[in-house]
Amino acid sequence: MKYFQALAAVLVAAGEALAQETQPVARRIVVSIPDRKLALVEDGQPVKIYPVAVGAAATPSPAGSFTVIARVTHPTWYGPGKVVPPGRSNPLGPRWIGLSRKGYGIHGTSSPRSIGRPASHGCIRMHNADVEELFGLVAIGDAVELYAERTDEVARIFGIPAPPRQVAANGSPAPVGMSAGQ
Repeated sequence: MKYFQALAAVLVAAGEALAQETQPVARRIVVSIPDRKLALVEDGQPVKIYPVAVGAAATPSPAGSFTVIARVTHPTWYGPGKVVPPGRSNPLGPRWIGLSRKGYGIHGTSSPRSIGRPASHGCIRMHNADVEELFGLVAIGDAVELYAERTDEVARIFGIPAPPRQVAANGSPAPVGMSAGQ
């Protein structure tokens, strides 16, 4: 009987160890639209940070929480009255990471000078080598968060100073929309 109890204990311990080894990593993509940066975050820690282009003023990138729903190598671009096959002139570059918001994604570019600027039609553009690297690190179902404002968490992820907090004369936080001293 002791033999079976010992064997059961060993099997349970081995099963727990195996479960810990195969537990999926909590992975997400975080984009700071105002900072024009994208971070791959695993288990709450930034693993890699990339410069990106975001939506232009007339066609802003959508803020919100999305998921990766498609991964396409050598995508074809379908524009108004025009189709561009994979290749150097394709505005999507070599990879498309489609988001759960229809028509939006993370992709490469045929215009690398746009990186770091508000220049896209709402998508997140990356240097082609960067999007190829990111493509190999993400999976369908991964979370994607696009932030229109710098929050404390976004500031922490990107190593950027957090936005200043306004404080009322009595030391409590100032109501939103009010400015101190005016």
